Amino acid sequence: MDLTNSHFVLLPIGNTDHASGDQTLNSKRADTLKIGTPKEISEGEARVAMTPESASALQKLGHECLMEAGAGLAAGFSDEAYKAAGVEVVKTAAALWKGADIIAKVRPPNATEAKRLTEGKTLISFFYPAQNETQMSKIAAQGASVIAMDMVPRISRAQKMDALSSMANIAGYRAVIEAGNNFGRFFTGQITAAGKVPPAKVLVIGAGVAGLAAIGTATSLGAITYAFDVRPEVAEQIESMGAEFVFLDFEEAQQDGAATGGYAAPSSPEFREKQLEKFRELAPDIDIVITLR
Repeated sequence: MDLTNSHFVLLPIGNTDHASGDQTLNSKRADTLKIGTPKEISEGEARVAMTPESASALQKLGHECLMEAGAGLAAGFSDEAYKAAGVEVVKTAAALWKGADIIAKVRPPNATEAKRLTEGKTLISFFYPAQNETQMSKIAAQGASVIAMDMVPRISRAQKMDALSSMANIAGYRAVIEAGNNFGRFFTGQITAAGKVPPAKVLVIGAGVAGLAAIGTATSLGAITYAFDVRPEVAEQIESMGAEFVFLDFEEAQQDGAATGGYAAPSSPEFREKQLEKFRELAPDIDIVITLR
């Protein structure tokens, strides 16, 4: 999650003087924001909310950056790399949360972290407010603010802040890599001295951001790729990536399966049963099936 382009948080709001063309600020430019990133404490989490590159970009905007010691190690960024980028590395999480005005992290805060969101502080992270109503109320009562990256609308204006899509893209790619590791055979066809190895056949169910990433990865590795989606309009995208679109012979499938904004609309029980029937028909000839929400 790169916060470099989150101008809605990090840039002061200004009014333009139309006569002179100069911009005057509503807030004092001298009030530099301190943006801090703590170490992720969720087991298995290797991501970090601030890289040395994004920290440099934020500092060019006039802000100070803080990192908890070791916060970037799992993502491949050493403390020395942050220091070289001008970031202040602090020893403890408590010191980081106390010294930062804005805290940027990946996972939602736990109970201890939420208590550290004192008045005037802002947290930018995945938060899932609908699932964390109690914690959200407590943070609000403490006088802190939260910007939930999972709630950024997936529209053109907010594309640079669409953390969900960027993570979905990685998920689609990784799904194919993980499947290939467990498959134990070449994806592409091979002719060797020991004989001929046929290419793997991959079925991707769902052609959203993650699905398209999976299709692209499987195809580039040499697999014969099939893909299905309830939205007939994505057939062209699928075929342009070298995969074959699986059509469903069902009246509802000929209708527009997309809801407002391009999302898939809920399907009827009859349609879902027809889907399963089609998948059962294909499954015996498929080596890998990837399903993505």
